[in-house]
Amino acid sequence: MGTPILLVDDDLRLAGMLADYLGAAGLTVETAPSLTAARLRLRTPPPPQAMILDLMLPDGDGLDLCRELRANDATRALPILMLSARGEPADRVVGLELGADDYLPKPFEARELLARLRALLRRSQRDAGAAPQVLRIGALELDLGAHQVRVHGQPRELTAHQFQLLVVLARHAGRVLTREQIMDALKGHAPEAFDRSIDVHISRIRAAIEDDPRHPRRILTVRGTGYLLARPGSGAEALA
Repeated sequence: MGTPILLVDDDLRLAGMLADYLGAAGLTVETAPSLTAARLRLRTPPPPQAMILDLMLPDGDGLDLCRELRANDATRALPILMLSARGEPADRVVGLELGADDYLPKPFEARELLARLRALLRRSQRDAGAAPQVLRIGALELDLGAHQVRVHGQPRELTAHQFQLLVVLARHAGRVLTREQIMDALKGHAPEAFDRSIDVHISRIRAAIEDDPRHPRRILTVRGTGYLLARPGSGAEALA
């Protein structure tokens, strides 16, 4: 049996086509045409390894389900690829802010969806198989085994993708990383809206870990270059 994927979309024709296409690629796709059906499936073991979630559903907004999943310990790290016929940048930003790991506007190429989905699964599998390890940069702690971020010992909420982005910065603490270097380290998103996506995630990470997100002292923007996770006492603030 292939990797179980939950596809939440009320377009039954599209759902059937995607189920066949992804099934031929070695994945096992279950479909849910509504939020109610998706919630019922998520309460039934075994859990899916990833979710493809449409934004517009007959009984509500996919963003509501995304928010619920990120607030639940059991589903917080579930990779979510969000779909929407509304391709406006604002919709993409909202989806990422509420916890989607990636966003694909309709219409899309099935092979691009497969590539993005595989990338999310690879990251999720690497996280699950990693030996417990804690990265510490001053008061900031990243528990790689528990997939948890703490500041002064207090847990902070991040999505799975935001956690991985922060890990990339933490592994290169004190060094400036360009957006291209960050994208390469994350491995998996197609070129569309990369910069916007990273900027949105950085903003959300700052909101979670900074004492004053409007005047960040941990994740710094280096004008014209990229981002840096500052080491305590490094004087890196002067670069921002």
